[in-house]
Amino acid sequence: MTFHCQNYDIAADRCKRLSGECVPARKGCVLEGRMVVSEELAERIRRINEETTRRSLQQDLSQGK
Repeated sequence: MTFHCQNYDIAADRCKRLSGECVPARKGCVLEGRMVVSEELAERIRRINEETTRRSLQQDLSQGK
């Protein structure tokens, strides 16, 4: 897979926009909805989104929201 993204930090191998691992087309990515992804990548994106949601809910609970 080859692509160019202004948000990709080559030196750190991370996404500057999402402050984390670069996974093309994941939620919040500038490529989200603009490309077709393999089943393997779709599964990886699903797991990342679930983990992000889980962390957000834990933060809300710890803050009494």
